[in-house]
Amino acid sequence: MKETTTMALTSSSSTAAGILSVELEITGVCQLQCSHCCTESGPKASAGTMTRDDWLRVITDIAELGIPAVQMIGGEPTLSPYLPQYIDQALDAGLKVEVYSNLTHVRPGLWNAFEKPGVCLATSYYSDRPEEHETITGGPGSYQRTRGNIVQALERGIPLRVGIVDVLEDQRVAQAQAELRELGVTRIQVDRVRKVGRAAEAAVTIPSTSELCGRCFRQRVSVSPDGQVSGCILSRFLVAGNVREQRLAEILGSDRWQQLSAAVPAPRAACPPDDSGDCDPANTEACDPAYDFVPLPAPSLGVTA
Repeated sequence: MKETTTMALTSSSSTAAGILSVELEITGVCQLQCSHCCTESGPKASAGTMTRDDWLRVITDIAELGIPAVQMIGGEPTLSPYLPQYIDQALDAGLKVEVYSNLTHVRPGLWNAFEKPGVCLATSYYSDRPEEHETITGGPGSYQRTRGNIVQALERGIPLRVGIVDVLEDQRVAQAQAELRELGVTRIQVDRVRKVGRAAEAAVTIPSTSELCGRCFRQRVSVSPDGQVSGCILSRFLVAGNVREQRLAEILGSDRWQQLSAAVPAPRAACPPDDSGDCDPANTEACDPAYDFVPLPAPSLGVTA
């Protein structure tokens, strides 16, 4: 048994060598009901079956595999009462941390956690007009709250990036970018809606792998609120195992993981999805306090994959 476990760890270490970050969906609950949500989270969604101890064990496993970063996501990660503990666990293990939040409500104690070296924030933004932003989020007042907390994060010197998803016809994407730059945001990317989760086509039972950028399974791993492991939150329909039943190392070293990785088309150029998952792990570089922010050129509005 010991020999088998050692072989599994060795195999998984080899597989994990190319993985740059792991998305941890620490809750399925969210205050908003975005029409394009890839996980179908919302106020009535389940928080998931993963316990606090389950998540702490997974964070430890990630560090032991040599994966350098984690992303705390959801649902809405700030709704988990254990988020500060998860952040501390990750930092103590030597991991960089990104918290992807809608930033509609940040309780005071969380700002202290976000200000710690090695932590950065990410959020989504949709328009410079409150009514258009809130049509997409399904949350009255979400525009002002998110905008206000973006300003708060910048004033506190917390590294921040923002993703804009082009959801509506004639959506004010360019104006939203301009507003964010005026606020002081330097890292902004635009993506199209991915046809998974709530945005999936009704007639399609299983989404197409063409909706994926190709970095999942190769550079990215995701753990759902119920412990299911896939390549990223966009590829939740491709399940490799469950961390409540197997250790992460065993899953990453399995034949199933290799089969799913081979089934996903290789990464393509000019395909940087940056919705609530951000499939480009290179962006975790911003979690390094020494990272030198460089303003990005205005992205093309015709983002395709």
